[in-house]
Amino acid sequence: MSDAQQVRSILITGGASGLGEAMARRFVRDGWAVIVADIDPARTEAVAAELGESAMPLTMDVTREEDWQRVREAVIGRFGHLDVLINNAGVAVGGTLEETSLDDWRWVLDIDLMGVVIGCKTFAPLMRERGRGHIINVASYAGFAAAPNINAYGTAKAGVIALSEMLRAELHEAGVNVSALCPAFVTTRLTETMRAPDEGYQKRVKRWMEKSGVSADDVAGVVRRAVDKPRFLLLTHRDTRWLWRFKRWAPELYFRTVMRQVRGMVERKVKGER
Repeated sequence: MSDAQQVRSILITGGASGLGEAMARRFVRDGWAVIVADIDPARTEAVAAELGESAMPLTMDVTREEDWQRVREAVIGRFGHLDVLINNAGVAVGGTLEETSLDDWRWVLDIDLMGVVIGCKTFAPLMRERGRGHIINVASYAGFAAAPNINAYGTAKAGVIALSEMLRAELHEAGVNVSALCPAFVTTRLTETMRAPDEGYQKRVKRWMEKSGVSADDVAGVVRRAVDKPRFLLLTHRDTRWLWRFKRWAPELYFRTVMRQVRGMVERKVKGER
């Protein structure tokens, strides 16, 4: 069977919930074979069963190299190749540098950054050899924002963006596309495992998610279009598109704007406590 006749295949880590699940549903709807990879075996099986014969469930921990090798063998055995890899699995940590423990730093860096590194190292050689493919690494606008109180998470996501930029250059001549997806607040299950210095942090993040006006389905649509018409930086929220340009063109003014917002938040918090 020629490549043109083969079913297009996509592997989505963290594919059994939130943004990953939304992307899995979108690609299945468009006729793709979707490998739903997730650390939660029961949910992985349930989501794949609901998606039907086009979905293949695989339980994995993205921080374990042996899990990635097992997934690689399963994908090659089933499809012979992989068209698209979406490194989506992630966790969140809130807090300043001083508030965040080293254990929490290691936790978020291992999953959000090193999980992406291992995924790319596992599948990039296959795509290079084939001369086609697309790797989409899920970062966050937090990787650009330089905002306080998300030090560990923002650092991990900034690393994903930098990794993606360099990998894009390394794979370009081989015909392999690389994208960095940088959503802002989207309603997902991220806060369920989130680590933060106080309970109010999760509540604030949930509130911002609900008020964002952008859904996981909206982000999945951005990703789907980027696979058809590849581009590197995928900013999914209207305000982040101009904020990204603002920071690049006027970094000091951007910093002063961030600090005004921080002072405003502190003042509102103090008034609320009164």
